[in-house]
Amino acid sequence: MAKKNVARKKAMRTSRKRGSNNSVVVDINTHNAYLNAQLTSPPPSKPFKARTKSQSQYIAGIKSNKLTFGIGPAGTGKSYCAGALAAEELESRRIDRIIISRPAVEAGENMGFLPGDLQEKFDPYFDAFRDCLIDRLGKGVVECGIKNDRIVVSPLAYLRGKTFNDAFVVLDEAQNCTQMQLKMFLTRIGENCRVVVNGDIRQSDIGCKSGLRDAIDRLGGIEGVYVHEFYHEDIVRSGLVKDIIQCYEQN
Repeated sequence: MAKKNVARKKAMRTSRKRGSNNSVVVDINTHNAYLNAQLTSPPPSKPFKARTKSQSQYIAGIKSNKLTFGIGPAGTGKSYCAGALAAEELESRRIDRIIISRPAVEAGENMGFLPGDLQEKFDPYFDAFRDCLIDRLGKGVVECGIKNDRIVVSPLAYLRGKTFNDAFVVLDEAQNCTQMQLKMFLTRIGENCRVVVNGDIRQSDIGCKSGLRDAIDRLGGIEGVYVHEFYHEDIVRSGLVKDIIQCYEQN
């Protein structure tokens, strides 16, 4: 009888330990789930501020016009400002989608030699905007937006036949568009749509007149169209980049 009592007590102690361990496991899993939720949730909204007077004018132009052209050298913040404003519009639900595009023209390389399907080939060109959107919206929101087509990344040629409604659209590297390509893109503009076209006309990689220059010459005087030009002194990427660009463009 004494032996049975001892065995029963040992079994009870073992059961208590197992129960205790199980409760610890539950606590750890709950904590990890909380951490994961914190990592994927959007960061607290912070107001986007221009770094230069020129950026401030550019941002004001985008907000008050349906179509904005931003031209000027690399490193002036053209793409980042457009991406940040697009994120604000999507976050505030004033639009349904962000559409980001660019012509599939490379500086001395051929996209066809990159591995993967078309979307995977084009994905590296989205990196600059991806970083901006993640900074403004959070990684989880951006990944979910891409999966649900709230954030659309597409080569310019694949926008033919589309209509931009309830959208913030950014066309980057537009100096590499032909006249007909840019005409096709601009005639996609629909209702409740804000469009930003960026590029540096002096860095065109096509062998004919840039469609960006042609579009600015044709449309610059239309109401609701704003053209903003950045200059070397507006470069914010680094002082070295400013010096490098000036040296390359002296000739």
